[in-house]
Amino acid sequence: MRISLPMGSSTITGDVSDDAQIILPKKNNKKTIDSDILLKNALSSPIASRPLGEIIGSDESVAILVSDITRPVPTKKLLPHLFTELEHAGVKSRTRIIFGLGLHRLMSESEKKHILADYYYQASHLEHELDHCTYLKDTKQGTPVEIFSKVAECDRIICTGNIEFHYYAGYTGGAKALLPGVSSERSIITNHSLMLDETSYTGNIDGALRRDIDEAGRIAGIDFIYDVVLDSNKNVIHAVAGDAIKAHRNGTQIVDELYKIPVEPADIVIVSAGGMPKDINLFQAHKALENVKNAVKDGGAIILAATCGEGYGNSVFETWINECRTPQDAITRLQKGFVMGGHKAALIGKLALEKELYLISNNGSAFAERAYFKHASTLQKAINAAMKNRTKPRILVVPYGNITLLTKNSI
Repeated sequence: MRISLPMGSSTITGDVSDDAQIILPKKNNKKTIDSDILLKNALSSPIASRPLGEIIGSDESVAILVSDITRPVPTKKLLPHLFTELEHAGVKSRTRIIFGLGLHRLMSESEKKHILADYYYQASHLEHELDHCTYLKDTKQGTPVEIFSKVAECDRIICTGNIEFHYYAGYTGGAKALLPGVSSERSIITNHSLMLDETSYTGNIDGALRRDIDEAGRIAGIDFIYDVVLDSNKNVIHAVAGDAIKAHRNGTQIVDELYKIPVEPADIVIVSAGGMPKDINLFQAHKALENVKNAVKDGGAIILAATCGEGYGNSVFETWINECRTPQDAITRLQKGFVMGGHKAALIGKLALEKELYLISNNGSAFAERAYFKHASTLQKAINAAMKNRTKPRILVVPYGNITLLTKNSI
């Protein structure tokens, strides 16, 4: 059977046995509705909130938090609807768009134009700066809430994003646009250290780290969120607006219904990070591993397809990969003290001790092997290598590992 996986802006193919199981998101049984209608309806019927135009005073300033180039959020589709509401409220000229970079790199002007489209020229916009943040208060778990001063000085904060599974925050979206989006390095690292808590895992909305993010949102005073759920082709299939908690939870329920899939554990799982932008670097693509790891038997194999055009994607991660020669070295180092970026090396290292990891990327063998993977130049070579010494292995194929969460079938 021929299989095809997204990789970068294209696809790769390979052959597997006919009894391999292809795991796709569940079909959305709701009637297909144009994305603009979905987005407009969400704003006109906000969840647990007054409409945006009734919240914002005509003399108030507004910060709209948007995602960077590593996220598939269709910001250019959201902004026209938001600005229509803001124009009715009389505050369009006092609205600024803030790119939430977290700890990611700065973006190029062409990347900003791609995200904002016409609003690159029509609206005030700037990137979050780690070193220019305002301290507000500590969360109950000890995270200092320090947000970009250009956000803190605004009267109103609107968060935008997409909702999908996240390997330690449970889900993306909601207040995550603020923390880590526009927070200080100290805030981000303190919050992210909670990923070591046993409750912080993908698909858990009540984990320690997620609770900390939501509390930071309350402290900062998020006034409104505007989030979407996307299908595997990055089309909007659901939109939510309103209260930062209740609207977000409505979105996570849809994600669970469509993308949380119970399976019988397999010997080999072949997974794509979902193509661009999710496979822009290994730091991002790793999340697909976390989404499928529970569907692989102990000692089984995971084949990851990701271009990794920007390499490892994080300088600390790359340093650890170069300095920690073995998976156990990375794990031991993290146990001595949490380091953001280094955690990624330890997580991949832990998986490498439990499974065989194969990487198909646009990089050479040294790139893969330093990160505890076995290198394969093609999908077919990776499949053949994983099949070796395995008699009639059960195989799962996951073309959209960025949005699909596999769980062990309890039946």
